[in-house]
Order: sequence, then structure tokens, then C-alpha cells
Amino acid sequence: MDKHARIYVAGHRGMVGSAILRNLAGRGYSNLLTRTRSELDLLDQAAVRAFMQAERPDYLFMAAALVGGIQANNTRRADFIYENMLIEANVMQGAHMAGVERLLFLGSSCIYPRDCPQPMKEAYLLTGPLEPTNEPYAIAKIAGIKLAESFNRQYGRRYVSVMPTNLYGPNDNYDLAGSHVLPALIRKVHEATQRGDAELVVWGSGKPMREFLHVDDMADACVFLMEHAEIVDGMFNVGTGTDVTIRELAETVMQVGGFPGRIGFDSSKPDGTPRKLLDVSRLKALGWSARIGLREGIAATFADYRASLNGG
Repeated sequence: MDKHARIYVAGHRGMVGSAILRNLAGRGYSNLLTRTRSELDLLDQAAVRAFMQAERPDYLFMAAALVGGIQANNTRRADFIYENMLIEANVMQGAHMAGVERLLFLGSSCIYPRDCPQPMKEAYLLTGPLEPTNEPYAIAKIAGIKLAESFNRQYGRRYVSVMPTNLYGPNDNYDLAGSHVLPALIRKVHEATQRGDAELVVWGSGKPMREFLHVDDMADACVFLMEHAEIVDGMFNVGTGTDVTIRELAETVMQVGGFPGRIGFDSSKPDGTPRKLLDVSRLKALGWSARIGLREGIAATFADYRASLNGG
């Protein structure tokens, strides 16, 4: 990418979008386009088309989405499928009509079947039933992948999709009603430590296994793919290639946060998919690998969360 190319980051205030923006700025890209939701509602097709025609970005990172943890996915099912499909359709069609050749779409590892062979390869997409608790969100993301693929095949665009594993880091959502497991644990450990609780209760059995990637690594992978002009199509898993149990994750957060109490589990809460480990060999073969270790990343994120509480 030319350092002065017009680059639009959709969803720049979110965790992934803000990380992509930081990465681009750090690499010397100077012509970065952003719009807040009040400035541009991506659910409004006419507004999106007008923006694309006026700005005509050279590159587009599509990080805008309605996201949440297992509870939000399971209770706001209509919102998750409707809003995400509408955002994808509006942004990609608007980009295409404005002549945007290069676009990167952010998917999710939940697109793979619930009982998918591990680690999950890109080729396993649409080979089995999805996890019921987040099926609407997964279907919306699959639709986005196929939409990008279809623009490539019909119009010769170069739209690429990336499937991140579970992400965490700066600007995460710590609302317990809608957050993912790691930020929820960080908040719970912080508050339990402040109260002097004797026990930290974790949802589910603690047995499911999950892979976690720091959002700065995710952003680096996205820019890496966009900078390689020879990568013109397809989808790429982005992760670390290693996973831990929810129990191990909770214990690490407790250690980092200095919580001295015991751990307990609420088995009345759902576990979700038993295991979600990505096969990252396709991206690794291109020369990219994650660099931030899990404990290191949790420590930095915990510090960031505490700073945010103190107005830092």
C-alpha cells in the first residue's frame, strides 16, 4: 500500500478497528478515513453509498460489527443477524460501486461447525451444524465471507476475509451482560479483589478450550495481508495455534490480578462450543505469526482496564 493511499477503517472506535488504526499510523500511513456512528450510520444504505462515492477510499478495513459474548449472542439473536448482515451488505456494495478494489472483511471463528475437527482449517467452513448459542451471528459472518467471495468472482474485486480467534486488548467491552469471557474475567477478578471475596465464580464447567489473540497481533495480521498485493482472494484464520481451558484462563487472570481466593464454577450456565482452536498454517506459510504471549497480553490488558477506571 502506498503510504498516502486513502484507507477507510470502518468501526474505528471498536477494539479491532482502533487497533488497525494504531497499526496503520505506526507504519506511517497518513491518509486514514474514519467516521463515528453519528457521522455515518452503516445501517443506512443511502448514507453509506454517498460516503463511498464522496471519499472513494483505495483500501477498506471492515471491522464494524455488532459483537458480544455468549449471553448477548443467545438473547439478542435477531439483532445480531440483522444488523451484521445489513452492515456487510451496505459497506461491500457501497465499496464496489465506488470502485474500491481492495477490502478486508473481519469474520469470526464461530463460523465453523460446533463439532468441527481440531484445529479448524479454512476448508471446514459449511461442513456441519453451527453452535446453537451464536448461530445467528455466525450465519451473518458466513454471509459476509460469501459476499466478499462473490464480488471477487463476479466483478474481479480483491476482497479478503480473516477469521480471528477470541480477541482481547485495549478498548474491549467489559460490560458483564455483553462481554466475551476474557474481559468479563478481568472485570470479575478486579471487583472480587476490591471486595475481598473468598471465591470467584466462573460461568460453565471450566472445561471448554479456547484460543486467545491480542488485538494488536490481529491488527498486524490484517495490515500484513492488505500490504501483500498477491493475496487477492480467500479467507485466512488468524490466531496463535494454541489454546487453554477456561479454568486455566481464569486461574491466569486471578494470578495476574492478584486475587488470592478460590475458583468456583456455575454449571447452570452454558459452556458453548467444547473447543475452538484455529489452524493458522495458511497465514504462517505467508510469513506471519502472533508475537504477544497470553500471560503478557493479559497483564497489559489488566493494566489498561485499571487505568481506564482511574480516568487514564
